[in-house]
Amino acid sequence: MATAETAATPPEPESPHGGAFRALRHRNYRLYFFGQLTSLAGTWMQSAAQAWLVLKLTNSSMMLGVVSFAQFLPILLVGLFAGVVIDRIDRRRMLIGTQTLLMLSAFILATLTFTGVVRVEHVIALAAFNGTVGSFDMPGRQSFVVEMVGYDDLANAIALNSMMFNGARMIGPAIAGLLIAWLGTAMCFFLNGVSFLAVIWSLWQMRIEPREISFSESRMLAQLRQGLAYVWRHRGIFWQMVLAAVSNGFGYQYLVLMPIFAQNVLHGGARDYGFLVAIQGLGSVLGAATLARRVTSSGIRNNLIIGLLSSGVGIIVFGFSPWLGLSLAMQMLIGAGLTNFRASNNTLVQIFVDNDLRGRVMSTYQLAAVGMMPFGALLVGFMGHTMGPQRTVGICGVVIVLAGIALTTWLKGIGADNAALDAVKL
Repeated sequence: MATAETAATPPEPESPHGGAFRALRHRNYRLYFFGQLTSLAGTWMQSAAQAWLVLKLTNSSMMLGVVSFAQFLPILLVGLFAGVVIDRIDRRRMLIGTQTLLMLSAFILATLTFTGVVRVEHVIALAAFNGTVGSFDMPGRQSFVVEMVGYDDLANAIALNSMMFNGARMIGPAIAGLLIAWLGTAMCFFLNGVSFLAVIWSLWQMRIEPREISFSESRMLAQLRQGLAYVWRHRGIFWQMVLAAVSNGFGYQYLVLMPIFAQNVLHGGARDYGFLVAIQGLGSVLGAATLARRVTSSGIRNNLIIGLLSSGVGIIVFGFSPWLGLSLAMQMLIGAGLTNFRASNNTLVQIFVDNDLRGRVMSTYQLAAVGMMPFGALLVGFMGHTMGPQRTVGICGVVIVLAGIALTTWLKGIGADNAALDAVKL
């Protein structure tokens, strides 16, 4: 087991010019990439349709925050323990199980909506169920990437994952906006359920070398403490998690109010809402395409700072924009910046993690990056209800800009040429 001084530190990729799509040379990752892209498009389609359904059922920004709170709260309750489980079982088989459960949840919501009996309580309950399953699925997927591509292509695979995720975010909501207008929200939920078949099939088709699993006699709580101690000792990883908690937990939660903006601020309908979400996905794909070519530590750090500052400014302008065209342009800028921040943040955490502790470290990262979201979503929903959506979104943008300024000041303070910085230990 690696200590703070001897932690696994695979060499940094030698050059950023190895090809933006080189991780796709691995058969297992190719299967995963295209299967996951299909499934994520369905997930984003359901996410957009679900928010629109809640708005139509309640016409309340507060309830949009409550649904988001219910989805992310389980991460706080079981997320850290999920990491211990992920380190002790076959990750591929676990992912097949989690994806199957999420598929069944989508079909249940589709059935409730098709039959006209759906209530906001049903949406909240299913969101909580999805959040519980996702507490295992998300860090499981992040931990599984290295088993598909190895360390040499890990940074590139993380960048491609970001491109895939945001490509789906571009496609899914745009389709959802059209489907909601033509066929209703239930069809979005049904098609999302069908889309899970692609990633389940891809996982079954993989040929993965068996991972040596150390069956420690330590109890779960002892193993959990071991993972937390690892994060605490590696201060670079710790501070990246703090940054993720602040930015994702509040700043980027402006998205909770997107249906309100589409309907009440920009005076649009479901189609405009779908385009507002989708064009952010387009900006994210463009940002991820650049990111995939820049995998040196200095390039990743620069993307981290630029991503925070550009997305923060974009959120502020979006918050006070009265015009759909300007709002769409800002959403594209936000998407590019957000992707550069999140993917760089994830990469700086994951590249140098001991594989025996990867599940626990990534579940801790999930707790930081996602676990604060329920409180942020609830707060943003409450603020949007009491002080108006535009002021609330402006405040979210200011938080992101301040985080970017703090990060820039911190990096300058420790010296840009510091060897420890180049080793991504910051």
